[in-house]
Amino acid sequence: MLRRTLLAAATLLMAAPAMADQTITAPALDPQNTVYLDTKDGRITIKLLPDLAPKHVARVKQLCHEHFYDKTPFHRVIDGFMAQGGDPTGTGTGGSPYPDLPAEFSQTAHFLRGTVGAARSQSPDSANSQFFIMFAPAPSLDGNYTIWGQVVGGMDIVDKIKKGSEADNGSVVDPDKIVKMRLAAEAN
Repeated sequence: MLRRTLLAAATLLMAAPAMADQTITAPALDPQNTVYLDTKDGRITIKLLPDLAPKHVARVKQLCHEHFYDKTPFHRVIDGFMAQGGDPTGTGTGGSPYPDLPAEFSQTAHFLRGTVGAARSQSPDSANSQFFIMFAPAPSLDGNYTIWGQVVGGMDIVDKIKKGSEADNGSVVDPDKIVKMRLAAEAN
């Protein structure tokens, strides 16, 4: 048994230089299910999760196509928790002209760093256009908010979004804005 283990280890060690020359590439993102969110500091790439939240993903795609999110602020940003945007009024009470969406809560997906969720009011079926990006895990949100995306590039850009005041529940004075937000298939 020991001889087999040593032989296997020796084989791996001899193969290591050859393996080091091979480049491992991540699978390409589907441009129909990838969003580019541009800020003054750079680009955030979000992988959409239509299997988890098909209605929310369809709405995000529609709003990106219509350039709805362009110049909207990150109006509520709580350090160590999340950055919320998608409200054209910047008050946290605005939304798109479309009807609110029914909840698409998941019992298997979790709110981790980089998770993108649908913001809503007290009613589970009140999500519309607003969303939030997690700075850190928040298990208390699991199963209570719809997850529709995951940041796959640019978390360092998310971290640079201007933070709000703790005294004002994260409200931001002179907030950072989304320069533009597009589906990768439509980006230029």
